[in-house]
Amino acid sequence: MSEKRLKRKIIKKKLFTKNRLVILNEDTFEEIFSLRLTLMNVFVVATIGALLIIFITTYIIAFTPLREFIPGYASTQLKKDATELALKSDSLSFALKKNEAYIQSIKKVLTGDLEYAKFNKDSIIASISEPVSEDELKPTAADLKLREEVEREDKYNLFEKAKPKVSAVLFPPVKGMITEKFNPQKKHYAVDIALAKNTPIKATMSGKVIFADWTPNNGNVVIIRHNNGFISAYKHAASLTVSQGDAVKTGEVIALAGSTGTESTGVHLHFELWKDGYPIDPSIFIEFE
Repeated sequence: MSEKRLKRKIIKKKLFTKNRLVILNEDTFEEIFSLRLTLMNVFVVATIGALLIIFITTYIIAFTPLREFIPGYASTQLKKDATELALKSDSLSFALKKNEAYIQSIKKVLTGDLEYAKFNKDSIIASISEPVSEDELKPTAADLKLREEVEREDKYNLFEKAKPKVSAVLFPPVKGMITEKFNPQKKHYAVDIALAKNTPIKATMSGKVIFADWTPNNGNVVIIRHNNGFISAYKHAASLTVSQGDAVKTGEVIALAGSTGTESTGVHLHFELWKDGYPIDPSIFIEFE
């Protein structure tokens, strides 16, 4: 124990022994600066200085733009630009997918390579027949009361305006004899109407022309997108009077009848009508003859 205490005393003495740091003029040996210190003071000052340097360096790296000049740290502007580019890339990718799907839909309309859905004359939604019991068809007391009120109001309403009962009216693009009917089994999703050369072909509804150009198989083709999910296609025309992007009205002349394209066998109009991606029989809704 005595040796340990002796060592401790020696160490303590060395740490707390006062020394003087003197700076002299080399030529005149004049004392310029002197400082009294101990080894403990030097250790404490050095430790505090190191901690202060570490704190300042950490603060600069974490909270100031100066960290951008340190190798290995990315620039804030670079990160911002990278984030914006990533967002734009996602937006462009989404827009590209939408355009590809749109182009594929137009391509299927041109080639007729689509599934077929049955439509009835009174609706443009696929018809589903479900049995209904007679009890369900009987009006309730509330229904009878409502009918009386409506009948009483209508009886004295002399200025009621007539409103159409259908959301879309289809105008016949041409008048003529149907030479080939709508036949989904043979993948003929259209009606062919025989015409005289240069007979005006009219738009069946108002809409926007999404395709107006020549194709090898179908010749001059016009495709119009209408409201409510309708698309109409007019093929084998001799010439076109509209261009892609034009807005057309119901009954407006869009082409002249002809016999263009390798699939045409004579002057006629190949007319297709689509609803929500499905071909429907135009003769159900339009009188061509």
